[in-house]
Amino acid sequence: MADPTPVIDDLCAESDELDLLVAELAPESWTLATPAPRWSIAHQIAHLAWTDHSALLAVTDQDGFRVLVEKALAAPESFVDAGAEEGAALPPAELLARWRAGRSALARALRDAPPGARFPWYGPPMSAASMATGRLMETWAHGQDVADALGVVRVPTERLRHVAHIGVRARDFAFAARSLAVPAEPFRVELTAPGGELWGYGPEDAAQRVTGPALDFCLLVTQRAHRADLAVTATGQDADRWLDIAQSFAGPPGPGRPPKGAAA
Repeated sequence: MADPTPVIDDLCAESDELDLLVAELAPESWTLATPAPRWSIAHQIAHLAWTDHSALLAVTDQDGFRVLVEKALAAPESFVDAGAEEGAALPPAELLARWRAGRSALARALRDAPPGARFPWYGPPMSAASMATGRLMETWAHGQDVADALGVVRVPTERLRHVAHIGVRARDFAFAARSLAVPAEPFRVELTAPGGELWGYGPEDAAQRVTGPALDFCLLVTQRAHRADLAVTATGQDADRWLDIAQSFAGPPGPGRPPKGAAA
């Protein structure tokens, strides 16, 4: 049974790094547009606060979480945007305080979770470690949107391992979400970590292969950059197809990002 403590620690560190980007922003800067259509920096932080609250309910109040799921099923196309809009309408200081309190409460709840416990989610139930990994992936991805809006280049960290792990595990989901046949054979994924070491997934002798920098792979699977702008390469038809559709997040396929220089 995996000890969730290391990934919870990494989740807190990822959140703290994003906090440093927004903590001293002037109120007007919270309205800056991010690469996500119609979403400002405030929308990005509001979404994280909203999903942290959803995760907290899943861990501590499953009846309350079921109510959220019912609302999501009733309005699948607008539910996420509505949560972001509600939070983005708050004064920045109040939104920031809400996000900080919510993520701290979630971290405590995950640390206190009984060993082996599993919690409901919008997809399959999750362990404490899986929940923390998912929250880290979202925090990193939405943090990238904030960084892009501010023109900040973030230094990649070893925490990307968690994002890459989800991206690899979500391979079959990416195909199924588009009603495509899931490849029968395993893939080999080899990523160069920020520190230079190799992260490997899947059989070493697999014919279908994906290679590249871990940062680029994470940008790809979170759909924060277009494949054409990344140094991720594929060997094999199925692996090549995967790089066109990869997504590490639950829900319907996202539109992705256009290549740099593409007409808006």
